[in-house]
Amino acid sequence: MTELLYQTDSYIKTFKAQVTGVNAGQHGVALNRTAFYPGGGGQPYDTGTLTIDEQSIPVTKVRRVEGQYLHILDPDATLPKVGTQVTGEIDWTRRYQLMRVHTAMHILCGVIFRDYGAQVTGGNMEPLKGRMDFEFASLKKELVVQIEEAINREVSRARQVSARIMPRAEAFAIPDLIRTKINLLPEGINRVRVVEIEGLDLQADGGTHVQNTREIGSLRIADYKSKGAINKRIYLEITD
Repeated sequence: MTELLYQTDSYIKTFKAQVTGVNAGQHGVALNRTAFYPGGGGQPYDTGTLTIDEQSIPVTKVRRVEGQYLHILDPDATLPKVGTQVTGEIDWTRRYQLMRVHTAMHILCGVIFRDYGAQVTGGNMEPLKGRMDFEFASLKKELVVQIEEAINREVSRARQVSARIMPRAEAFAIPDLIRTKINLLPEGINRVRVVEIEGLDLQADGGTHVQNTREIGSLRIADYKSKGAINKRIYLEITD
């Protein structure tokens, strides 16, 4: 099992680890602990470097493969052996931008669920921008303006953001824990990570987030589109 450092501290930038597995076909290595996020829930994987014997090797992708968290290395790099000690470093600029936008997406989701009762039907993000689909019958410009004003108010309220891991039964006793139209949590998961924006939003979520909404910056709804009879897409951007 790999200790997932990002689940309890999204601000870890560097860490020490040991190689526990090598996958030559994927040109990647598994580690006993990692701060690299492997992607999921609409948030992309982290990139960065592994330093081995003072040689810095780019980590180009992180993915789950057959139960392992593989750090895919630059194809020209020599794969280290099992037992090798390494130092990992996250591309922090990219990661922090994703943290800011991920928390912003939770604010958007929280405001729309609170004010309009609409569930999420899909979403994706990249550094400083993302999109989210909601179960709206109609979405007019006036409503979009109201939503943009509301999400920026929530940012300015400097709400604390926290994460905790709970037994599945305890987590699912929380009303409205799953805000997506479809429950994406597999039955085999016995412990659930829950992310809370104090006073606004509480969801099952595995990604990385900022500690306070004021870190996000100003938000703009860049566009909105109809993606079906009761499916509307909102495009969100961080502008500073």
